[in-house]
Amino acid sequence: MFYRKDGYPEEGELVLCTVLSIKYHSVFVGINEYRKKGMIHISEVAPGRIRNIRDYVKQGKVVVCKVLRVDEKKGHVDLSLRRVNDSQRRNKVNQIKHEKKSESIVGYVASQELKIEPEKLYNKIGPKIFKNYEFLFQCFEDVVEKDLKLTSLGIDKKTAEKLEEVIKLRIKPKEVAVEGELNLISYKGNGVEIIKESLKQADKVKGTEIRYLGGGRYKIIVKAKDYKKAESRLEESTKQAIKIVTENNGQGKFIRTNK
Repeated sequence: MFYRKDGYPEEGELVLCTVLSIKYHSVFVGINEYRKKGMIHISEVAPGRIRNIRDYVKQGKVVVCKVLRVDEKKGHVDLSLRRVNDSQRRNKVNQIKHEKKSESIVGYVASQELKIEPEKLYNKIGPKIFKNYEFLFQCFEDVVEKDLKLTSLGIDKKTAEKLEEVIKLRIKPKEVAVEGELNLISYKGNGVEIIKESLKQADKVKGTEIRYLGGGRYKIIVKAKDYKKAESRLEESTKQAIKIVTENNGQGKFIRTNK
């Protein structure tokens, strides 16, 4: 990755680290984003008593750590593994994945469109983007979600247009999903056709996905840009299905499952 931060991390910050060496009472790591080194004491590797530190960390493994203390004069950074919960770990890993994806977009535009080295393009646009954003991905999301023009950040028109084109192809707009269980029963001889038609009408609502669960039960998922739109579409979709079934002497019921 090209992404780097200057100086030292702040106390409480989550950082991505690579295990460099393992000693009896400590683990030494490279802090990837800062190009600094840090240390994890055995007491901060995992809760409880640790008999063998190597059961918890391996050399070369990439881990998410929390910064405990920073001594810039001595160049010391004390870190913790055990104080990072699963949610924080996932969020940090996803953050880095998104940044890698953004850098791959820069790399593609540089090599395939502008015929220059990827690092050269990164160094050209990076300072302009980082004046307003912490990460490239945040900026690229705004290109997709808010139709941000990169020229407004000081990037030249040719480069901006090439980047925006590829960004919109590779980064999808954010979506939220709401779901529930739809129960449909028909007592008519052509009941199968009635239910098929009800599901067909429900499926016409934008962002709707229907999965058969068995025994007249269907999982219905609706995706949209925000929860208000998703809830509205979910209500419309389920009402469409239930209306058709009940108008043909059947029964329909919807149960919300992921509020």
